[in-house]
Order: sequence, then C-alpha cells, then structure tokens
Amino acid sequence: MSMSSKIFNKDATPTPNSNTNLNTDANTDAADTIRLGIVVAEFNGEITSSMLERACNHARELGAEIRYICYVPGTFDMPLFVADLLSKDDVDAVVTLGAVIKGETMHDEIVALNASRLIADLALRYGKPVALGISGPGMNYEQAVDRINPISTRAVSAAVKMVKRLRMLRGNGNCKGINCKGIDSILEDTGTIVIR
Repeated sequence: MSMSSKIFNKDATPTPNSNTNLNTDANTDAADTIRLGIVVAEFNGEITSSMLERACNHARELGAEIRYICYVPGTFDMPLFVADLLSKDDVDAVVTLGAVIKGETMHDEIVALNASRLIADLALRYGKPVALGISGPGMNYEQAVDRINPISTRAVSAAVKMVKRLRMLRGNGNCKGINCKGIDSILEDTGTIVIR
C-alpha cells in the first residue's frame, strides 16, 4: 500500500522532498504499520527544516509511515495541532519538532515549558504517544544546530517504541515486519510480563 504524506504548509516553509514517498516498506502488513503525524515549528526554520528531514529519514529507516506533516508558527503553537492529529484514527503517535533558542529574556523558558507540559497532557488525554523533539530552552544557536540530528531521531525512535509497547500492553501484539520484540520475558518468580 502506498500513501504519501499530507503536508499542510501554508507559508511554503521548506518541506522534505515532496516526491519522496514517506511510507513504510511495501512488505509490511498495514495493520502493523506505525503511522506518525509530525508537527514542526516554522520559527528557527533553518534548524527545524533540517530536523524534519532527519526525522522523515529516520521514520523511513524504522518502517514507520508519516501520514501528516503540519507546520505551526512556533513551538508554543503546537498543542492545538497535536490534539487534532491525536484525534485521527490514522495516527498512532505524534512527533513534535522545534528549536527554542535563548534570547535576552526568559521567553524561551516560558515557551518550552508550557508547550512541553501541554503536549504531555495531550498524550495522556488521547492515550497515544507524543514524542518531544523540541530542543531548548537555555541553548544558543550553535547548540541548537548540534542537536538537530539527536533530537529529531530520538523523538521518532521514542514514538515508534511507544506505539509498539502500547500495542503489546493493550493486547494488539501483532508486530511482525516492524522489529517488535513484544513480550520480552516473563519473570519466573513473579509472573511479571516485561514489555521491551
């Protein structure tokens, strides 16, 4: 099954190659596919556009399908789009991508802390993972550049791992084709199921 991402890009912010198919390997069963939405901040776009490119490449490497890429003006604006994506049946998890760089005031702290708190609350409300791919606060431009790859790839990895583990915990353990170990072990002395 081949499906392209739906890119919501009002202001023509840089996008990943629009000719690139961002879905999973053709051999992966549709029921096993992990479907992601990405919300990316336009503010500090020279950094976040690179984060988006790395995130898309990493999702492809992990066999996840990117269903939506949504651009918002800044990190503080993410929660509304995150909520809408989480409400969709064709989204298993959301990845947020942003770079909050320190200025002359504490504005970066207000933005990052409030956005991250609201994003975490949405994950709990909808019962779906939201991966925090937001660097900052308290960092300068050079630090933001240094964090492009690790922040974006870790966020995608976290989203994929959380979906796999929640599927196992919730009893939807069919994870063939996406390297899901599933129930790793049962502790003999306690009967505890370990999901890794």
